[in-house]
Amino acid sequence: MRLPFYKYQGTGNDFIMLDYTSSLDDKLSVVAIQQLCDRKFGIGADGLIVIQRTEGYDFEMVYYNADGTQSFCGNGARCAVAFAARLGLLHAADTRFLAIDGVHQAWLCQDEVKLKMNDVKPIKSIGEAFELHTGSPHYVLLDANHDSNHVINLGRAIRHNSTYQKDGINVNLMELHENSIRVATYERGVEGETLSCGTGVTAAALVFAQLRQRNKGSIEVQTKGGLLQVQWQMNADQSFSEIYLTGPAKLVYNGIYELEG
Repeated sequence: MRLPFYKYQGTGNDFIMLDYTSSLDDKLSVVAIQQLCDRKFGIGADGLIVIQRTEGYDFEMVYYNADGTQSFCGNGARCAVAFAARLGLLHAADTRFLAIDGVHQAWLCQDEVKLKMNDVKPIKSIGEAFELHTGSPHYVLLDANHDSNHVINLGRAIRHNSTYQKDGINVNLMELHENSIRVATYERGVEGETLSCGTGVTAAALVFAQLRQRNKGSIEVQTKGGLLQVQWQMNADQSFSEIYLTGPAKLVYNGIYELEG
C-alpha cells in the first residue's frame, strides 16, 4: 500500500501527518501505526495524526501515540493546524477544529501556531508532586536533573507504578525559577523521553502559576527541543481557563511510504 505522508515537528516533537479528507481512505490498524512510527523500520515519529473532514468545523484531528493508543497532543495539534492550512482547509488566520477532547481554536502566524487549550480542573497535590489533566494526564515533579537516563528511569517507574500502570500518565520533571521553567517529559504511548510535550509544558506552566500564585500571565518554557509559551487565567476555585500554547510548527519533509500488509 502506497501511503503519501508529511512529517512535521514542533520543538522536536515529531509527527507523521496523513490527509484523510477523502472518504476513500482506509483506517490504519494499530500495527500499521506502530510500523510507521518506528524509528528503525518505519518513518519514525512520536505520533501519527490523521486530518479528516467533519461537519461544522474546519477539520478533525485524530491523534495516535507511537504505540497506536489515542489521546490529545498539544504540539501535535499545533502541527495539525499548519498541515490543515497547507491542505487549504483554513479560510482565515484562525480556525476551529475537533479533537478527542473536544473543540479547539487556533491561530496561524507564519511558522508559529497559537492553540487554545481546554479548561483545566484544580491541580491535585501528591506529596511533593502534582497531578492534572491538560488534554492528557500529567504528573509534574520538581526535579532539575534532566539527564535523559534519569528522565527515562524515573518517568518509567512512575508511569508503571500501581497507581498509573493501567491507564498510564505522562511524567514531567520541572526545574523551577522565579520567572521561568525548564521541562523534560517522559511520554506514555511513546514510552520514552520526547524532546518536547505540549500538554506537559502546559501542565508544568499551570503548576508554576499555582506555586507562584500568578493568577494571570504567561511564561516561556524551555524544553530540549526549543521554546514554547503558555498563557493562563487562574480562577477563584483554583481551576484554569484562557489557556494558550504557542510555538513553532514546521514541515520537515514529505514522501510516499510502502506500507506492508
